[in-house]
Amino acid sequence: MNWTIPGTALQSPRTQAPFLREQLEAMFLGGGMVLSQVTAVTGLETHTIQNWVKRGFLSPPVQKRYCLNQFCRIATINALKGVLPMERICGLLRYINGTLDSEADDLISDTELYIQFVLLASRVRELMDEQDRDKILEQALQSYQEPAPGAKDRVKKVLRVMLTAWLASRMCQEAEDMINNLEKENEP
Repeated sequence: MNWTIPGTALQSPRTQAPFLREQLEAMFLGGGMVLSQVTAVTGLETHTIQNWVKRGFLSPPVQKRYCLNQFCRIATINALKGVLPMERICGLLRYINGTLDSEADDLISDTELYIQFVLLASRVRELMDEQDRDKILEQALQSYQEPAPGAKDRVKKVLRVMLTAWLASRMCQEAEDMINNLEKENEP
């Protein structure tokens, strides 16, 4: 069964989630993506992404091209913006990556964070139980190499928040769909 990859407009079978890295890297073989390509993949408006750059939520494109890390930051924000205010999302990202428009102080790259998030989200049924979620998070970060003491714990906390917010947005969308169906039933 297909699902929409979080933060994008891309449809894919959930079973393909483990190959997300390869899929994303293939999209960037040409040296990056121009803004129109990023908007096509994420479903965001051009001005939204430009505003995020202007406000320092991500670094500016180089020669009008976004790299994989920038794209993953955009997709991460997009996946969470429906349920968390931008200030909260940025605070969450600063918690693990310091200054948002620089990669020099990152505890985990935006690409790694996003890929882990999508891999975990693809296991949505298992994530519904909090104890299972903690075990799955621990397994997902088993090979993570801490650049600084305590980094793994910070990344795990951020992923837990991201997953909870994403699950909440899915539940809100499901409720909206149910209401729309009820309204359709009552139409003359």
